[in-house]
Amino acid sequence: MLDEQAKKTMLRKIPHGLYICGVKEGEEMNGFTVSWVMQSSFNPPLVVNCVKQGTTSHQMIQNTGVFALSFLEEGQQDLAANFFKPKTRVGNKFEDVEFYQGAETGCPIIKDSLGYIECKVVGTVEQGDHTVYVAEVISSGIHREGKQLLLESTGWQYGG
Repeated sequence: MLDEQAKKTMLRKIPHGLYICGVKEGEEMNGFTVSWVMQSSFNPPLVVNCVKQGTTSHQMIQNTGVFALSFLEEGQQDLAANFFKPKTRVGNKFEDVEFYQGAETGCPIIKDSLGYIECKVVGTVEQGDHTVYVAEVISSGIHREGKQLLLESTGWQYGG
């Protein structure tokens, strides 16, 4: 029998960084905060990015097969919070954020981040309420050195 409280407690102990996932389809761009990300292969360089189903951005990744991840630094919690809000409620989340478009994907990359990776989806797993996108890293860059913003340091909970 599954102990619900123990499950929730233990799953929340899995460490996660915070990233802004940038997506672009045609002229439309969006970004959203993600935390369920990990590297899954050295050769080729693969990452796993889990995205909630039923969102505009999820559909954009489905349609285009690309995304970019901007790595946030400690102290950028407010930026992460802004990108948690649905575009349908807040409009253009990039309005007050300096960004540029990735050379390989055209997806928005936040200038004031530690750096980024651009990714091309090579596989998906659709189980539960998130899609697991397996993606090859096709471009990357470093903006500056710093410590990554971790979910546990925010006091927020996403998991369990």
